[in-house]
Amino acid sequence: MAGLGCLFAGASSSASAREVVLRVGGGDHQPDLPEEWLRRNRYASSYQRYIRSLHLKSIDPAQFLASHAKQRRGVWNALPPRQDWRRMGYVLKVVDRIAKEMNVRDVEIISAYRSDAYNARCYGAKKGSWHRENVAVDVSFASTRSSQVTRTARQLRELGLFRGGVGGYRNFTHVDARGFNVDW
Repeated sequence: MAGLGCLFAGASSSASAREVVLRVGGGDHQPDLPEEWLRRNRYASSYQRYIRSLHLKSIDPAQFLASHAKQRRGVWNALPPRQDWRRMGYVLKVVDRIAKEMNVRDVEIISAYRSDAYNARCYGAKKGSWHRENVAVDVSFASTRSSQVTRTARQLRELGLFRGGVGGYRNFTHVDARGFNVDW
């Protein structure tokens, strides 16, 4: 059940953590991100600009960035190394295509890249999780059952849209681009 435990990771476990607004030029709304997380991830603005440059129709770059700013049992998640950014770009384009097929304009990214230390603290996450390789996302589509999202992802994969894993859960769908097909 990779990815299941980080659904509830939310924000910082420290109630006293101050929130600040990340300022990035452009028209997208800006996420409120914990100051401590921003200090640890100084290239957050650049990563958000990269995600914006993908011109995704159903994924908000600010919400995507905020999905990384989590703390679990005293360990902050991080952004992926710069050399791995394009891996996630490919996965997000796949998810955007799934949303287009389903005529959904609002996709929530629940979990994307996970650092090794953070992944180790996520209940149910596998040690070899594809989230650690920056090729996996857990998503929820607005007003759509996750079973329908899972079914559509598998259908598009069978048509050759991508090669990877599709996992169906009660409240979300896992999509990855591991290079070979697998279902759960």
